[in-house]
Amino acid sequence: MKPAFSRSAVLVVKLILLAIPLAIAAGVALAHWRMTPEYAQFEPVGQPIPFSHKHHVGDDGLDCRYCHTSVEKSNTAGMPSTQVCLTCHSQLFLDAPALQPLHDSMRTGKPVAWTRVHDLPDFVYFQHDIHVNKGVACIKCHGQVDQMPLTWRNASLEMQWCLECHRNAPQNVRPLNEVLSMQPVRSLSPDEVRQLQRMYKLRDANALTNCSVCHR
Repeated sequence: MKPAFSRSAVLVVKLILLAIPLAIAAGVALAHWRMTPEYAQFEPVGQPIPFSHKHHVGDDGLDCRYCHTSVEKSNTAGMPSTQVCLTCHSQLFLDAPALQPLHDSMRTGKPVAWTRVHDLPDFVYFQHDIHVNKGVACIKCHGQVDQMPLTWRNASLEMQWCLECHRNAPQNVRPLNEVLSMQPVRSLSPDEVRQLQRMYKLRDANALTNCSVCHR
């Protein structure tokens, strides 16, 4: 009896069946590669100007909002403009070679090309202001930047890291007057947890871990 399929047709089918899992594996690898930050966790990130949070925040006491002006009202925290930096550095350390990119920016009108320390992939939706206004402390994600001569990525920001916080949201927030504090997050009493949950109107874990919260 003549075979239903020729040898070449069988070979094509086998190749297709082999290609499917390979394509899936390649897709997963690509997604993982795109989610992997350029800089490793805890590795200081080089910048065009070696800005020290330790000096500006830890020593001089600058408020986060002085440079990151949109942290409470926008999807992103915002980067300091040249004009913000020159509020001080039009008078201080004028001749410092490290500040030359700042003066070049003022002369050319081109903003300083700061390197992002936290850069989520495009398929992840993150809204900065809602986290701040729901009591998520800066150091929860960014660590104690007041101790960083050069800023590094303190948290992995991988999906499971975010989900762990969303599963236990009431235990991972603090009062609004403590959100900007660089002090380690203190343990809250059960009464404080319940009070903050009511005040922030936090949704339950099922709602906060729904895929649509971060992927839209």
